[in-house]
Amino acid sequence: MTIKHICCLGAGYVGGPTMAMIAAKCPDIQVTVADFNEKRVDAWNSDELPVYEPGLDEVVVSARGRNLHFTTDIRAAIAAADLIFVSVGTPTKSYGIGAGRAADLRYIESAARLIAEVSDRDKIIVEKSTIPVKTASAIKTILAANSPNGAKFQVLSNPEFLAEGTAISDLNNPDRILIGGETTPEGNAAVEALVSVYANWVPRERIITTNLWSSELSKLVANAFLAQRISSINSISALCEATGADVDEVAKAIGMDSRIGPKFLKASVGFGGSCFQKDILNLVYLCESFGLPEVAAYWNQVIQINDWQKSRFVEKIVRTLFNTVSGKRIAILGFAFKKDTNDTRESAAIHVCRDLLHERAHLAIYDPQVDAAAIHRDLVEAGIDPSLVLSNVEICSDPYEAADGSHALATLTEWDEFKDIDLDKLHNLMLKPAFIFDGRAVFSSAALKAHGLDAFIIGKGI
Repeated sequence: MTIKHICCLGAGYVGGPTMAMIAAKCPDIQVTVADFNEKRVDAWNSDELPVYEPGLDEVVVSARGRNLHFTTDIRAAIAAADLIFVSVGTPTKSYGIGAGRAADLRYIESAARLIAEVSDRDKIIVEKSTIPVKTASAIKTILAANSPNGAKFQVLSNPEFLAEGTAISDLNNPDRILIGGETTPEGNAAVEALVSVYANWVPRERIITTNLWSSELSKLVANAFLAQRISSINSISALCEATGADVDEVAKAIGMDSRIGPKFLKASVGFGGSCFQKDILNLVYLCESFGLPEVAAYWNQVIQINDWQKSRFVEKIVRTLFNTVSGKRIAILGFAFKKDTNDTRESAAIHVCRDLLHERAHLAIYDPQVDAAAIHRDLVEAGIDPSLVLSNVEICSDPYEAADGSHALATLTEWDEFKDIDLDKLHNLMLKPAFIFDGRAVFSSAALKAHGLDAFIIGKGI
C-alpha cells in the first residue's frame, strides 16, 4: 500500500510534533492531526503553539496549510486516511483493579471503536501512545467486532522515543525507528508501508522491525532503564553528601567506562515527565499480573528512590532553615520537569512545592515557559487547598523578583538562563544568611560561596 493520507488522533506532545515532522519530510503525503479539544487545535493553527519545543515552530510553519492540517473534524480525518496514528492519552488508572499502576486504556478503546465505525475501506492502525504489551490484541478485537462496512485493519506498534526539549532533533535524526507488526503477509506489507514513510529521511538501517509484542514492550523497558540510571545516581548523591565525595566527579569517572557510558548520570532532585513514572508503574503492574513479584519489586524501587530524593531535598531545606519554613519566603526557580519544555507533568517541582506549602512556606515561583494558571492547577491537583495556593504562592517575572526578600532559593529546573544569574545581585536581594538549595546542580559550589551564599548542591552538601 502506498500511503497518501495520514491521520493522527491526538494533538498532544507526541502527536503534534511527530506529525509536523512527517509532513515536513514527506510533502507528497497529506497529514491531518485530529483532536476533540478545540482550544488545542486552534493553538496549533495559530502563532502560539500549545507545545513549547525548540525548533517546533519552524517545522510546523513549513508544512502547515500545505500538507499539515489540524482539525476537530475527527470523522472526516479518519475516513480520508490510509494510515491512522493513535496518539491519545494513556494515564495511570486512579481507581479499581490496578489503580495507581495499570494504564487506563479508555481513550485507546474509544479511538478503536470510532475508527471501526467510520472506516469504509482497509486501513493501517499505528499505536503511537505508550501502552501495555498485548494492547494490540484488544485493538484488533474491537476493530474486527465493530466494523459495519467490512473494512479490514492491520495494527502496528510504533512507539515514540522522544525526549522533551530535544524532540525536534530526535525526530529529525532519530537513534532508531521501531515498528512492530504481525508476522503475516498482510502484517509485513503494513510494516513496509510505514517503513516507506520514515525512509523519506531516516536511513533504513536505523528502522528496526519486530513482532508486535517486542515493540510494545520495548518502549516501557527503554524508559525503565533510563529512569533506573537516574535513581541509581541519585541514590549515590546521598552517599556523596555523607562522605564528602562529589557526585559529578563520581559520575564522570564511571561514565568513562564504555560499558556504562555518561548519559543519564546527572544527579538531581528527581526525574519527572509524562513517561518515566507512568511507564515504570505500568511495568510493575505487568510483572505482577504475569506472576513475577520479584521483578515487580525491583522496578518499583526505582520509583521509591525517586520519591525519596524529592522528600529528602525538602527535609534538607526545612532543617537548614532552623527547622521551620512557616511564613518564610522561598524562591523557586523552575517549575517544568526539565529545561526547554513547558511540560510540568510529574515535575519534581510540584512535589517539592507541595511539601513546602504543607509546611506553610511562602513560595515565589519563576519559570520562563510555565504560566501561572498551569502552576496553580498543578498545585491544587497535588492536594493543596486552593485558598493556600492563592495566599502562599506568588508567580514572578524573573529570578530576581523571586529572590527579593527570600530566606532561601531552590533551583528545580535546569534552565540555561539560570547559569547567567548575577550572584552578587542575588545575595544582595536575599535575607541573610542567604541559602541556596541547588536541586539541578546549575551553579558551582565555589561560585556560590565566593558570593557569600550558603550552598547546598545535590551530591555535594554544604
